[in-house]
Amino acid sequence: MKSIGWSCAVTMTVVVGVLLWVWNPLKTDAAHEVGKQAVDAPKFQVDPFWPKPLPHRWVTGLFGGVCVDAQDHVFAVTRGDLTPQEETAAATAAPPILEFDPEGNVVNSWGNRELMPKVPHGCFVDYQGNFWIAGDHDAIVQKYTHDGSKMLLQIGTKGKFDSADFKDSRVIDGRALNSSHELLNSPTQVAIDPTNGDVYISDGYGNRRVVVFDREGHYLRQWGRQGTLAEEDAGVGGTFMKQVHCIAIGNDGFVYVCDPYGHRIEVFDKTGNFQRNYTLVGQSESHPGKGGGRSDWFGFSPDPAQKLMYIGDCGNNQIRVLDRATGQELSSFGRPGTGLGEFECPHSLAVDSKSNVIVGDNYTARKLQMWRLVR
Repeated sequence: MKSIGWSCAVTMTVVVGVLLWVWNPLKTDAAHEVGKQAVDAPKFQVDPFWPKPLPHRWVTGLFGGVCVDAQDHVFAVTRGDLTPQEETAAATAAPPILEFDPEGNVVNSWGNRELMPKVPHGCFVDYQGNFWIAGDHDAIVQKYTHDGSKMLLQIGTKGKFDSADFKDSRVIDGRALNSSHELLNSPTQVAIDPTNGDVYISDGYGNRRVVVFDREGHYLRQWGRQGTLAEEDAGVGGTFMKQVHCIAIGNDGFVYVCDPYGHRIEVFDKTGNFQRNYTLVGQSESHPGKGGGRSDWFGFSPDPAQKLMYIGDCGNNQIRVLDRATGQELSSFGRPGTGLGEFECPHSLAVDSKSNVIVGDNYTARKLQMWRLVR
């Protein structure tokens, strides 16, 4: 009996040893897979040689928007607000619109600041190659030919606001009506429906709405209002906190809208029915904590499924990369500061066909940076 017991004990020891030997590689492989998932998140590196130096002592001032056309040409909307030091140095305000080729050379520049919005905000190149621009504090949206040689459409009247007080052009301080079928308040961005040419406008500062016009500028519908703190905490769709800062239509046909002070991007169908939120949880993946994330702008990855979302977070001065299907944050890049690879406020961004991310940085940094996909 003792011999049998000893034999069983030896056998059990061998079996346990074999299992442990097998288990350790399994644990190692599992850890490797977890690490592999993290490594597979996209990695970006700032390109120090893009864009090339501007000609004619041009200075951009703040960037109102950045957008990309089908040829990967980048359009930068400049505000031309030179600092006193720049004026003393005999700098020249850059034209309102600068067009860069993929190598960063200026290939076209245009715009009349008397005709265009004085405070331009956002831009979009539609499926027909036309260029759209919104006017924060100017109450207009304009459509131009690709080269800027002709204005094709204007929605709203410059200097007249959907507000109870028309005396102050900074209508952010006035009482917004959020209701006009002809006038805007302070629109921030435009998205064009490629199926029918309908114009979706985030209107924007002052107003708290998405307003839709047909391709000829006739009012169709709207949705949205100022939210309460309780509604913000509950994630109620269709309510916006302080600003409606940007808008885009995804390949899935849904309308994505920035609610920066609600720390989220809201998603709707084209008639305004709420679908879901993408909430910026905490400060960022690398700086966890409560609050602080601001969804000022975003862009989609260029694959047909648009698997990734790149969100410009002006609260933490980073670009945050989200899985669009799950909303999970995969990675982030950039850091606070005014130097190369740093942000003071990633106010607007665009993504080209190669997944490079172009960011217009504001406040005192006032620079345009291209972050190239390296893996």
